[in-house]
Amino acid sequence: MSPKQYEQVAAELRARVVDGTLQPGTRLPNEEVLAREFGVSRATLREALRSLAAQSLIRTAKGAGGGSYVTLPNADGIAGLLHSSLSLMTDADGVTLDELLEARELLEVPAARLAALRRSEEELERLREAIPDEPLKLEIDRQFAYNQDFHHVVLRSCGNTLLSIAAQPVFAVLQRNLARSKLGPRFHRALNDQHRTIAASIEAGDADAAGGEMREHLAFLRPYYERAWRLPR
Repeated sequence: MSPKQYEQVAAELRARVVDGTLQPGTRLPNEEVLAREFGVSRATLREALRSLAAQSLIRTAKGAGGGSYVTLPNADGIAGLLHSSLSLMTDADGVTLDELLEARELLEVPAARLAALRRSEEELERLREAIPDEPLKLEIDRQFAYNQDFHHVVLRSCGNTLLSIAAQPVFAVLQRNLARSKLGPRFHRALNDQHRTIAASIEAGDADAAGGEMREHLAFLRPYYERAWRLPR
């Protein structure tokens, strides 16, 4: 099947961004000029621009300084797109729980090891802030928010953007399903204690301990994920 007109326009504009013809921050010509350049209708051009915006390759501003500007996707944006796609695949049973858990271990254990070697003082402070002093006094959604923050800080502290991009969507899909379970105080207390242990090893710069403790943490979580996965989705 041949690509649609808007896909051809989007592909050409994307190629110009990739090869540097269009630099980040460059303002694109207005819709009328671009539509004439590509020989398409303004409706087709708008569809192409929407496609590029969804990929975080352009942003559209309104007002006096409005227009479409070239951007480059950041790690969080790419991870967000992957999360959406992975969620759809999981809901359609295209990805199994075992695959998600295996991928998470392959990504987060090395990330914890690297974080112990590369973390900055600022990242250590953010790691401490991601562990509440009294988690059982928090609402369930806040407990899960702290859990998410902790793992995101570990991933950012590893100093490898690609590793962080790959791991965040896997974690997010697993957390979404786990949050649907009814988990008692014992679970959240254990989760918090394990986070403290991992954080201490990262702060001490002990890569072997940080990696080993992250592996044990994920093993602890497995049966809870398995129960959550059996709930109606």
